[in-house]
Amino acid sequence: MAEDGKGGGNSGLAFIVGGLLVVVIVIAWFLFAGGGMPGGEKDVDIDVSMPEAPAAPAGE
Repeated sequence: MAEDGKGGGNSGLAFIVGGLLVVVIVIAWFLFAGGGMPGGEKDVDIDVSMPEAPAAPAGE
């Protein structure tokens, strides 16, 4: 029996795999090349005022 030329069943799968590859490359570029939002310099100064503990009662 001769083949009827209905090849190309894998073309849809190749299209999906290619699209996923492009998505992975774009995500990697954002993560490793600094494509995200720029970070600013922050000066954080935290001052916590704690009340003094009460004195222990004298032993009897």
